[in-house]
Amino acid sequence: MGSQQNALHQLVSFILGASAAAVLIFFLTSASSGARFTGISSWANGTTALDDHPVQEANPARESAAPAHAEAKFHSWLIQDDDELVQLLRAVADEDRTVIMTSVNEAWAAEDSLLDLFLESFRTGEKISHFANHLLVVALDAGALERCRAVHPHCYLLPSAAARNLSDEKVYMSKDYLDLVWSKVRLQQRILELGYNFLFTDVDILWFRNPFERMSVAAHMVTSSDFFFGDPYSPMNLPNTGFLYVKSSKRTVGAFEAWRAAREAYPGKHEQQVLNEIKHELVATRGLRIQFLDTEHNAGFCNNTRDFNTLYTMHANCCVGLGAKLNDLGNLLQEWRAYRQMNDEERSRGPVRWKVPGICIH
Repeated sequence: MGSQQNALHQLVSFILGASAAAVLIFFLTSASSGARFTGISSWANGTTALDDHPVQEANPARESAAPAHAEAKFHSWLIQDDDELVQLLRAVADEDRTVIMTSVNEAWAAEDSLLDLFLESFRTGEKISHFANHLLVVALDAGALERCRAVHPHCYLLPSAAARNLSDEKVYMSKDYLDLVWSKVRLQQRILELGYNFLFTDVDILWFRNPFERMSVAAHMVTSSDFFFGDPYSPMNLPNTGFLYVKSSKRTVGAFEAWRAAREAYPGKHEQQVLNEIKHELVATRGLRIQFLDTEHNAGFCNNTRDFNTLYTMHANCCVGLGAKLNDLGNLLQEWRAYRQMNDEERSRGPVRWKVPGICIH
């Protein structure tokens, strides 16, 4: 009887120990990376499933399956320009093969316009100035490329933009505009195919703190949210692909192929709208883990908490017109500089708010 009790105690102890270990492993896998990593994304290649293995750097001379219709010509241009793209990615990527990227047209890249504000936010943010070294600026026209090269060392002309006039805002939701945004998705997929992770950020987003601190090691894709409902892995959240991190793997390349293929099922919609339509399918059938960022930290004019103490990025969404964006983002950056001068006691007294209303921000 004594030996049976002893064996039972050993069995119970083993089960409890194994359960505790499993809980610890789960916690470490899904925890935020903020306290552990100081680089761009030291965890970027840490998954173990076969489909989540990092894509090996592709041979630029080898063309992947060409997409149909309007993107076929862009695809051939992109493959021809792969040598330049690969060289830029190698120069920009951090030690974990992660690049930050944004895109600008001539108006956004002009002096004292959005590109200047965007770059200034890296200089005035909290310990994020080094991220500018890993930034690739994608120019949407020749004027943007020229201006980019005057202020930043890593600039790339999007091949599909060469034959289109996209230097102003009058083309929003036109055929040229839709072809352009889908071409950017194709470029993002190509970057994944070449074995690089990317964080795409719209140029009308100011950076204040390290956004990688808010990203889970378990996510294949991380997107900001137009509206966030509490559960970071719930597809009920509304994505905003103006701030999008994707880890290079076979799974995410397949997800991008499905995303681009879904365009035909939703004619007249841009890439964010189509992703919102298919996000449930990507999660359910492809096992894609999409993390939606809390608007308390990665905010936008659509939905924000008005507290510099919790703010990592601010997106000038729900705001029409270049002048309105420049006014509100410029004022916000000026107030951020004042916030940086506060001591810890002043910051700890409660929410540190910025002045409202602006033209768009509230």
